[in-house]
Amino acid sequence: GFSFSHDGPLDMRMDAAAAIPTAAELVNTWPEAELVRIFFEYGEERCSRRIARALVEARENSPFLRTRQLADAVRDAIPARLRPAHIHPATRVFMALRIAVNDELAELRRAVAAAIDALAPGGRLSIITFHSLEDRIVKQAFVGAARGCVCPPAFPVCTCGKKPVLQVLMRKPVVPGAHEIAQNPRARSAKLRVAEKLPF
Repeated sequence: GFSFSHDGPLDMRMDAAAAIPTAAELVNTWPEAELVRIFFEYGEERCSRRIARALVEARENSPFLRTRQLADAVRDAIPARLRPAHIHPATRVFMALRIAVNDELAELRRAVAAAIDALAPGGRLSIITFHSLEDRIVKQAFVGAARGCVCPPAFPVCTCGKKPVLQVLMRKPVVPGAHEIAQNPRARSAKLRVAEKLPF
């Protein structure tokens, strides 16, 4: 239930046995305002209000249970002149729902923190992200781990005892060039960040 390319149950759980709400439950029960929020924040969907309103109206007559059913409703909610040229109109909504169902951003924060802790001194952590929200989380985690004292500037001496544990190896992420994107269009949104664990 992750894709609309082939019709299937509207699920989107990474672990089908997990006791978490499915995408169908979110679409059919969440308030319109909450759907607007996740479509806009997680999917960066410009028509999030229009789409959420259409889905809330449609689910009153027939709940959303299948991926193709949802994809068609999202497509129909977006005027033709506003539909993206190179992707299916429902792509961003499906991505937003997948992120929400699996709490992916919180999982990423936990994974980055665990990876930093697991690094040996001199070890390097390289992370490729494909979404601006993911990249922001990785950047903030790296910057936070590379920062030393966080005491207020007015403090005459450090009382927090915080020491930097990482060195960020590049100010800006590595992004694919035109040649790579031509060979692999899926790489177009990729960003690579690298940091190195400092000696204890």
